[in-house]
Amino acid sequence: MGIVSPETVRIGGQASDKADAIRQAGELLVQGGCVEPGYVEGMLAREATMSTYLGNGVAIPHGQNANRAQIRRTGISVLQLPDGVEWEPGEQAYLVIGIAASADEHVGVLSNLAEIIEDPDTTMQLARVTDPHEIVQRLNG
Repeated sequence: MGIVSPETVRIGGQASDKADAIRQAGELLVQGGCVEPGYVEGMLAREATMSTYLGNGVAIPHGQNANRAQIRRTGISVLQLPDGVEWEPGEQAYLVIGIAASADEHVGVLSNLAEIIEDPDTTMQLARVTDPHEIVQRLNG
């Protein structure tokens, strides 16, 4: 099984603000069995100290080091927001990719994501697909 599955992808989502988007991405990780519920608060705390917006319409909220014990298995959630949500002033996030990675596994996870999201055309294509399996296939490589 890959690090992202159809159960951890929500297509056509909406978020009222950045915190709402983070909560939704975190809840997908909880429902997917990747993290314990407390991990979501760690994701919000991380965002309060450092923005997880990468550019090209992508944000990658994740917990803090203190939250690693709440990770059950490495996984990624994807909240697709076709209308976007303002992440930073003037910056819209269309893909909110929640990350849960134990130990140093996050380096490989981020490397895989970086290849996909460095191309704005690919990012916008993924922000518009209507089948979660397309996102799963692209992110799992």
